[in-house]
Amino acid sequence: MEPATPTLGQFTNWIPVEARPRRGHLRLMGKTLLSIGHGYSARALARLLIAKGWTVIGTTRSPEKMHQLKAQGVEPLVWPGSPLSLGRATHVLSSVAPDKNGDPVLSEVADALQSANLEWVGYLSTIGVYGNRDGDWVDETSELTPSTRRGKARVEAEAAWQALDLPLHIFRLAGIYGPGRGPFAKVQAGKARRIIKKGQVFSRIHVDDIAQVLATSIARPNPGAVYNVCDDDPAPPQDVIGYAAELLGLPLPEAIAFEGAELSPMARSFYAESKRVRNDRIKAELGVKLRYPDYKSGLRGLLAHES
Repeated sequence: MEPATPTLGQFTNWIPVEARPRRGHLRLMGKTLLSIGHGYSARALARLLIAKGWTVIGTTRSPEKMHQLKAQGVEPLVWPGSPLSLGRATHVLSSVAPDKNGDPVLSEVADALQSANLEWVGYLSTIGVYGNRDGDWVDETSELTPSTRRGKARVEAEAAWQALDLPLHIFRLAGIYGPGRGPFAKVQAGKARRIIKKGQVFSRIHVDDIAQVLATSIARPNPGAVYNVCDDDPAPPQDVIGYAAELLGLPLPEAIAFEGAELSPMARSFYAESKRVRNDRIKAELGVKLRYPDYKSGLRGLLAHES
């Protein structure tokens, strides 16, 4: 069965003993996370923090989505368009991707961020900053050699955040999956294909593991740290689709050579990079034990959740 949303006790079990709050101080009163661009990963973190008594302010561009945030226990804030509530925030997480003009958050509120009394700042980046390594391994000390426009923009955004006087933590996320984001719907609809490109591997991460890495970093801050957030098992994409079909008891989807596959420019660009990403730092420094250390355990848990 898919593990339930972690309880408060389970949350503290993810955190190394020396980093846990003292007895009698488990409920961290007065903590407020400002989540800028409150998306899929940030929502998973918010569930953990709200269960601990935190206030979470989440920004959205759409006034129509405000009721959804309220239903999740999040204070909605339309941004851009409203002040960012930095005076209330003790912690800030930015999930906003850079655009052609750079990082849109920093272009608006860089000075205000530095003036705020913040205990922790997190920036969600991607492993795209490493570029293509033809299947070789990278870690947080590897040279940043992005090979796509998006990857180059991420490198520039990381540098812009690092140039500020902030208690900054950068999280380089692998391909994200989880509830509502998995291969089962396409496999069941008969739309899934196994795209075969020799030597191609991707690193992945379940959204629940992103949430626990972020939560543990908040409990044990190390300003200046950069973390790769991925599982232990970089794997060819066709293997993931094949295993999803196996779990569903459905025929193996058709195998198609990458060269002849009809793919969108965005999808094709992902296949331009192949690398294996090490996650040793989240384990050694934060003491994280992944709930889903490989795609097989992640898909089994996801199927149980969606059944």
